Amino acid sequence: MIIFKGKEIMKKDSYEAMLSEVQAFHDKHDFKNTGGEELSYRVALMAEELGEISACVTKGKPVEALAEECADLLILVMGTAIAQDFDLNQAFWDKMQKIMKRESRMVNGRIRVSEFRD
Repeated sequence: MIIFKGKEIMKKDSYEAMLSEVQAFHDKHDFKNTGGEELSYRVALMAEELGEISACVTKGKPVEALAEECADLLILVMGTAIAQDFDLNQAFWDKMQKIMKRESRMVNGRIRVSEFRD
C-alpha cells in the first residue's frame, strides 16, 4: 500500500491490486452464486487456457497473443485461490522456498528441476 493525498491506494503492479481486481470480476458476475467458483469447472477452464497457450506456441502466434493467454490463466489461478479461500501469495513463496533447494538434471537434452526419485 502507498498513501496518496491521505488515502491508501494499492500499487498497480502489486499482488494485492491484482487479487483485488480478480475479486471485483468475481463479484461483478456473482461467481460465488452462479457456479463460477466451482472447482471442477475452474480446472476445466484452466485446461482450456493451457490449450490456448499451447496453440500460441505451436502455431507461432505473436508474443502478445501468448501474453494474453498467460494472463487469462493467471487470472483463473488467482480466482481459484479466491474460490477455494487460500492464500496464493503465501503458497507461491512457500513453493519457491521448496523448489530453490532442488537439484537439476539434464533430461533428454533439457534441464529439469524436480524431486527426482531414483
